[in-house]
Amino acid sequence: MSLPFISPRLCDLEVSFEFFPPKTEKSENVLWDSIDVLAPLKPKFVSVTYGAGGTTRARTHEIVTNIHSKTGIPAAAHLTCIGATKEEIDEIARTYWEHGIKHIVALRGDPPKGEAYAPVKGGYNYASDLVAGLKKIAPFEISVAGYPETHPEAVNALEDMANLKKKVDAGADRVVSQFFMEPESFLSFRDRAAAAGIKVPIVPGILSITNYAKAVEFAAVCGTKVPTWMTELFEGLDDQPQTRQLVAATVAAEQCRVLYANGVRHFHFYTLNRAEHTLAICHMLGLRAEPQSLREKVMVHI
Repeated sequence: MSLPFISPRLCDLEVSFEFFPPKTEKSENVLWDSIDVLAPLKPKFVSVTYGAGGTTRARTHEIVTNIHSKTGIPAAAHLTCIGATKEEIDEIARTYWEHGIKHIVALRGDPPKGEAYAPVKGGYNYASDLVAGLKKIAPFEISVAGYPETHPEAVNALEDMANLKKKVDAGADRVVSQFFMEPESFLSFRDRAAAAGIKVPIVPGILSITNYAKAVEFAAVCGTKVPTWMTELFEGLDDQPQTRQLVAATVAAEQCRVLYANGVRHFHFYTLNRAEHTLAICHMLGLRAEPQSLREKVMVHI
């Protein structure tokens, strides 16, 4: 199959980026440098994650509100059911709305490592409940998660799709997929979602595999299959980081080109707070940054 070259003059892509809250001053500088590099691509939105069990809630709030106020980029806050009552979560949501954050990524959330998920007494039980609750507070734009290869806790793919439809029926405006390693996994998921009556946009989550061992760990946690060809492709590159990064960016770009050829026009990148790969992939897809910097707006990295 001959894949299209996407001319920068005709590029009709939308992109969005995910970041996580930094833990140190050095990593915070890296985050703001990455935002500075990627901002000229004019992302549809950027999102900021929670840690397992809601452990970075305060840092997520700080980073999201600073992105919104200092850069003007539409910012989305991850919000989970874990670790708080309905009243506490509702108050967080109201505070976001008051600060101009109108987009929430609504998730059930992951429990701390080694613990099983259990709803909080007096809290929202699942993401569909959270979505419905948020819509009662304000007309938030809400994104939810979808699993192309089925959530690892789901009984089967049919149950998982039914749960996804509950989230959409509760008011979700968009589905952002978990990462996958073969585009066919996403395309099949998109078709099954359409057959199930899900009509909101379904956006592929793209992860550039800069660290193969870590990617395999992520895959095991979220139920993503690791194809044999991927293992063979990265074999022997453990001690060659520059070559590994070139291979990773090329693989991700080709993945996106296959998706583009099948009608995908919005890509959500899991940046891991690094800009270089995401910028390279977007460039290969025909998306060009405008020659300007947000450094004067970001200023002192908050």
